[in-house]
Amino acid sequence: MIGHLAFYFGAFILALGVLIVVHEFGHFVVARLCGVKVLRFSVGFGRTLLVRRFGADGTEWAICVFPLGGYVKMLDEGEGPVEPQDLPRAFNRLSVWRRMLVVVAGPLANLLLAVLLYWLLFMHGSEELRPVLAVPPAATAAAAAGIQDGETVRSFNGKPVVTWQELRWELAQVVLDHAPVVLEVINPQQEISFRNLDTRDITEADLEGDLPGHLGLKLFHPSLKPIAGEITPGSAAAQAGIRAGDEFVAIDGKAISSWNDVVTIIRKSPGVPLQFELHRAGAVLDLQATPTEIRDGMDGKGVAVGRLGITVQDDPALRETMFIVRSYDPLTAFGKATRQTSETALFTLRMIGRMIVGEVSLKNLSGPVTIADYAGQSAQHGWVSYLTFMALISISLGVLNLLPIPILDGGHLLYYVAEVVKGGPLSGRIMEIGQQIGLALLMMLMAFAFYNDINRLVSG
Repeated sequence: MIGHLAFYFGAFILALGVLIVVHEFGHFVVARLCGVKVLRFSVGFGRTLLVRRFGADGTEWAICVFPLGGYVKMLDEGEGPVEPQDLPRAFNRLSVWRRMLVVVAGPLANLLLAVLLYWLLFMHGSEELRPVLAVPPAATAAAAAGIQDGETVRSFNGKPVVTWQELRWELAQVVLDHAPVVLEVINPQQEISFRNLDTRDITEADLEGDLPGHLGLKLFHPSLKPIAGEITPGSAAAQAGIRAGDEFVAIDGKAISSWNDVVTIIRKSPGVPLQFELHRAGAVLDLQATPTEIRDGMDGKGVAVGRLGITVQDDPALRETMFIVRSYDPLTAFGKATRQTSETALFTLRMIGRMIVGEVSLKNLSGPVTIADYAGQSAQHGWVSYLTFMALISISLGVLNLLPIPILDGGHLLYYVAEVVKGGPLSGRIMEIGQQIGLALLMMLMAFAFYNDINRLVSG
């Protein structure tokens, strides 16, 4: 349990640390380029844990106890007396346009980091699920559209889709507008059809769960032969003597017809001894193994499931049908990374707008506990998933900081826009009131996020 929590916490702190450093470094670099003297570069708030001075200006580089943020402190007459020789290097002496540039540099750095991460991921490539559909449940939009078992989606409203993730993304973009959805599909006999999905019954509450599932879109699960593939060293399967190539015939006397039967029984039997009947090289074997109990989630209090430590024997032909490996040359990957970042940022803004007008529930807000949970889960799935998670959070951080809320970067931009319109800086009193309003709004959003975190933990 402690090791589990430490892993999740470590994954969260690493991701958060990188995103904060990138954000603040954006402010730092542009401030220095504009000739501003930087007094302190801090990762975190509160009591200082570590501080060092570097550079000709003796800038303090600090790590503080609370890691949920950071700041770059610049020389400014509004924050204290400035030596006459340093006046040209004070932030407040910059033109309003340069101050805007320094402020926007932080969020922009986060968006550029997301582009970089997606660029690396698109060049590296990954194995992704094809959008092969299963027979839909009755009384769903997919069933009404006539979707058949084994049909593969080729396009979404005329836009080509190649993976299940792309299909999910396109759905999320249009479903709240209740826009018509037309899927071009091809069946195993290579016959092409068009399926019209009715999205009028989708509600904002459906966004919180399995959105494709609410429409009846389910992934096709082929029937796999119950033959063991890789055996994890030291696992319950290895200790029981199960080997790669063993075929499962029965478990506790129940006949096995597919790999799904094996998985279902093992998952339902954490800590329960099971009797396995196996075929190996023409011989029949009886072995006993006890699935290890595991629990998902950062708190380690999720649903208990059993794990034996085996995988199914690979079927290359079937893998070709269900998976696709995608990688791109550097130029194409950069274009896709830029497009992915911009589309995700715009989608985030749309969701925030819908929250403000009440079309989307505030339950969709996530706080540090949920984000830490996602960080740990993505890290467990490997570095590709972890970098994808970091790219998404980096985009969210960049977009949220651009919101016109005083105390955030977007709030400072709002002040500067007002300064341009007014022809001079706002009064200190107006800015002070704005800061108080911004702080109250921020605290309210954090309260909602923490409430949602606690509610998710309690409800599982």
